[in-house]
Amino acid sequence: MSLLSALGGATWLRFGHLFARHFSQAARRGERPGGEELSRLRLDDLAPTPRSAGGLELLFGLSPCLLALRAARRRVARLLLQAGRSGLQGERAELLRAAEARDIPVLRPRRQKLDALCRHQVHQGVCMEVSPLRPRPWTEAGDARPGDDPQQLWLVLEGLQDPRNLGAVLRSAYFLGVDQVITSRRNSCPLTPVVSKASAGAMEVMDVFSTDDLDGFLQAKARQGWLVAGTVGCPGPESSRSSGIPIVSCLEFLWDRPTLLVLGNEGSGLSQEVQASCQLLLTILPGWQLPPGLESLNVSVAAGILLHSICSQRKGFSKEKKRGQLQGTRGPSASSEEPTVAQHPGLSAGSEKERQDAG
Repeated sequence: MSLLSALGGATWLRFGHLFARHFSQAARRGERPGGEELSRLRLDDLAPTPRSAGGLELLFGLSPCLLALRAARRRVARLLLQAGRSGLQGERAELLRAAEARDIPVLRPRRQKLDALCRHQVHQGVCMEVSPLRPRPWTEAGDARPGDDPQQLWLVLEGLQDPRNLGAVLRSAYFLGVDQVITSRRNSCPLTPVVSKASAGAMEVMDVFSTDDLDGFLQAKARQGWLVAGTVGCPGPESSRSSGIPIVSCLEFLWDRPTLLVLGNEGSGLSQEVQASCQLLLTILPGWQLPPGLESLNVSVAAGILLHSICSQRKGFSKEKKRGQLQGTRGPSASSEEPTVAQHPGLSAGSEKERQDAG
């Protein structure tokens, strides 16, 4: 009796192995063994497409995914929309319509699965498996000459390594109207999904270029008549004297010709080679005396301040126009009109008061 029981157990064990092998072979062939119920379980498990297969990566966040679909610069393998939401409205409905119009497969996994796929990044219930974006060679940026437009601004980034910093810088550059963005290919963060999320999707609609020879690029643009303006933290008394390059407050900078604004690495700033190619260095002066270790700002914060101080000088963007863009504000009354006084575009209120006191 025990012998029959042992034989029966061995038979069932062998049958179980064959049954499991059949299902695994069918799964590898793309078939759906086990009917619709097992198919739903497999969909719920949602094994991610291997990153090596086709070079796909997982883009996450509502704005990055929507802007990526609008720009149509990436190959999209499938769209993942979180299941359980009662009806898709607004941008999520637009996202679904855009995917269906392009015959992109749409899956509805649970939130826990999306959390795992995104490694618990903030995905807002939206992910897409897409081909990666890469910077283009700077030679494709176009041959803009200083005579074409004296107020051209290119942002040059040397060795930014934090993807969230890079994304925040790209978002500010796009918002403020920077004409081109150039990155150094060496020691720089690639254009990853984290960068796209930090940029609120701006990375998906703007061109980013790169160069292997940043020094040569800056020197070539300087020979064409461009101003190469580097950046430096709060300067000490010996800073300008030691480098031999004039240091100018961003509030006193006059944007009167095409300019390259160069930002450096988060920790070390500009390299000596790149700084030597700069004609001046812009800085942000602090509001008071700072203790050691706090003499500089985060690179993305500094980028926003510097870009705004320059781009606010753009012709045709007067104070009246800026005031008119604010909803619910009224234009200046006739009694408040004052004669226009020509002055330095970066002149601060404090400097203006000092000038009046001196007069």
